[in-house]
Amino acid sequence: MTTSIRHIAKLAGTSVSSVSRVLNNSGYASPELRDRVEAAIRSLNYTPSKGARMLRGAPSRMIGLMLPSIEVPFFGILAHAIEQELFQHGYQTLICSTAENLDHEVRYISMLLAQRVDGVIVASAFGSIEHFGLLRDARIPIIAIDRELNGIADDAVMADHAEGGRLMARHLIDLGHRAIAIVGAPAHSQPIQLRLQGITAEMAKDGIAPAIVAMAEEHSFAETYRLARELLASRPDITAIIGTTDVSAIAAIHAIQDRGFSVPNDYSVVGFDDLPEAAYVFPRLTTVAQPIRDVGRQAARLLEALIEEHQTGDESQGAVVKVPVTLIERDSTGPVRN
Repeated sequence: MTTSIRHIAKLAGTSVSSVSRVLNNSGYASPELRDRVEAAIRSLNYTPSKGARMLRGAPSRMIGLMLPSIEVPFFGILAHAIEQELFQHGYQTLICSTAENLDHEVRYISMLLAQRVDGVIVASAFGSIEHFGLLRDARIPIIAIDRELNGIADDAVMADHAEGGRLMARHLIDLGHRAIAIVGAPAHSQPIQLRLQGITAEMAKDGIAPAIVAMAEEHSFAETYRLARELLASRPDITAIIGTTDVSAIAAIHAIQDRGFSVPNDYSVVGFDDLPEAAYVFPRLTTVAQPIRDVGRQAARLLEALIEEHQTGDESQGAVVKVPVTLIERDSTGPVRN
């Protein structure tokens, strides 16, 4: 026999309307009532009909999460933090890995519209944002993460990338370095561009500029390792390398060591992110730490609040939340060599 909310109401000793409030997370339900209803749901192994919920216009309790690539460690950690935060508040997450492909983004947007998601968190790999207008037209709340979507997203949560760039450059300059190279990827990424702006602005204060900027289109260890090998061969005057991400910095360390040199005795290397790998690589990586999990949790909470505002008809001004970053000094940087 198919379980209905009437069976749940009977087992929980409450009314059908009370069960409906708990299922749809609408209206007030005391913690004690919610516990009884949820216990009855588990006991009866009840799964609400998605089609019925949609026909009633009830919230789907589903959130779309669009990321450039969950193969990149940063986005994998970010996705986990967001999914866990949303799950704790009764939402399910549809994770869309777009492979930094514009066509993939467009197709995923169509899928999220078909699934009638309650909101979307997105880190777009592209400056072109016209395709997100479909979500705006459907009045679906959007939170941009790790980068802004001006004119599209209601709010944005991101690390202070420009400040991180300044911290990397200042740390190396204070150690006496002047011939500083930059290696990283992807070149089109908004956060990477902001870090580059911070680096160059800080170096300009001391009357210097990057010795060379080597940027790849693909964010991978192999590609940034190749770039680091090339710049080491072409610029023997370089004494330090800034990796625009930890992956880029770790690739530079490998390139230096494979050429028979030492870090930090011959070259200093600094990264950005503070991934777990930063403390495992040898030598341990000096890096700018952005609180990845905190960024994810803040984005999820902002979206939850935004969904409630849309449901009540309230409107709020969009905001950009910049999460502070800090320099973590480890073993990969030291005074400039003679």
